[in-house]
Amino acid sequence: MKAGIRYGKHNVSFYRTHPVRGLLAGRVSIDVFGDNFLPAYTQGDNRDVVATDTMKNFVYAMALEYPGATHEGFAAFLGRRLLETYPQMQWLRIEVREMPFVKHGAKLLSPVDDDYGWVELVIGRDGLRELRCGRRNLRLVKLTGSAFKDFARDAYTTLPEVSDRPLFIYLDVHWRYARPDDGVTDAPAHIASEAVRDSVIATFDAFVSMSIQHLVHEMGIRLLKQFGALSEVSFEAQNRLWDTSKVSQTDPLTRVFSDPKPAHGFIGLTLRRDA
Repeated sequence: MKAGIRYGKHNVSFYRTHPVRGLLAGRVSIDVFGDNFLPAYTQGDNRDVVATDTMKNFVYAMALEYPGATHEGFAAFLGRRLLETYPQMQWLRIEVREMPFVKHGAKLLSPVDDDYGWVELVIGRDGLRELRCGRRNLRLVKLTGSAFKDFARDAYTTLPEVSDRPLFIYLDVHWRYARPDDGVTDAPAHIASEAVRDSVIATFDAFVSMSIQHLVHEMGIRLLKQFGALSEVSFEAQNRLWDTSKVSQTDPLTRVFSDPKPAHGFIGLTLRRDA
């Protein structure tokens, strides 16, 4: 019998304040891997087990010590320090989710339930193995400049064709670096997730799309062109377009919409640079 094991501490929230770098806030999830933890499963032998409560306290201590200002950098700093401190840990997967705040002034902020930065990092004793970054939970509405027509039709098709429509999408965008180490530094090669978000929003605003597939492809092309350090971008998009409930008889561009049914369209895309 073979066993694949992992354990860890998830959803550890932290808020690190600094007089110059300001607030760094996030939720950390740690998964620890190592065959030497198997006796804890098979024999109840906990001698090598680092308690998950200890991991929580370690996150707080490292958030205090971390000299940088990015969630990616903190994930790498935390992973390296865990491996240095606990030799029984063979490799780690660390996820950090930003908790976003909007800044109103030099000392005043407020939390927002909005899109957020995200990072997943895999690190072992051989160094940084994988880095995947993202901007999640984007909610974007465009009132005009989107079409959907000339699609396949058959006896089951009821959707009308439209040359111009509002478009409401939920969007997650992820990316990888050609050199993962570039993503975990505060150097210019690091790309802030807010910059990716701003690029995506600008494309949505300016580009007249024939479908959501058409839209996310253009977003990806522009991201790869704008950010040379990226090797890959990917998208998960949901069509959340409202249902049309009432149309003005005198001005058909004036309409009332309502929330759609729970069922929604899903579109995925990954673009990678040519080697």
